[in-house]
Amino acid sequence: MTGQQVWRPTRRRLTDTLIATLSPVAVCGLALGGLSTWTAYGNAGSPARIAVTGGRVYLPYGNAQDTAAFFRITNSGGSADRLLKVTSRAVDGAGTFSRHRMTGARSASAQTVASVAVPAGGSLAMSPHGLDVTVPANAGWQAGDLVSFTLRFARSGAVKTLAVVVRPGQDGT
Repeated sequence: MTGQQVWRPTRRRLTDTLIATLSPVAVCGLALGGLSTWTAYGNAGSPARIAVTGGRVYLPYGNAQDTAAFFRITNSGGSADRLLKVTSRAVDGAGTFSRHRMTGARSASAQTVASVAVPAGGSLAMSPHGLDVTVPANAGWQAGDLVSFTLRFARSGAVKTLAVVVRPGQDGT
């Protein structure tokens, strides 16, 4: 080993290496501490927890080809969800969402909507005066029959529920 110089770190090289190593570690520690605090105080949220109750479907009148179904959807989770589709084996085809609005003293309009938001920690109560699901009518239904429906949500997946067949006006709406 003659003629070769032994490498020895200088104080400057050691200081630069230490700073280069500690900077990312400090930033990661700060970020982890902030996220841990945010989560500990409940701000990180939780998944949507969907419950569907109060299902009812109007008894078709006369030769009506469509009728309306209504549900109460509760989201007890910390994240919003979106109702995408409502289906039933008892009817042909999927239902469509309709939103009804009063446009004047004695007039109303209905608008078809593609999906329906269900807020985190909130609920959605469908009614003839707001949002409903328009479904193909089944002529064999009788008042009191139970109809099985599947509601499909963006995050929560499929939720199965039952709706009772009622005469319009006899369900408190």
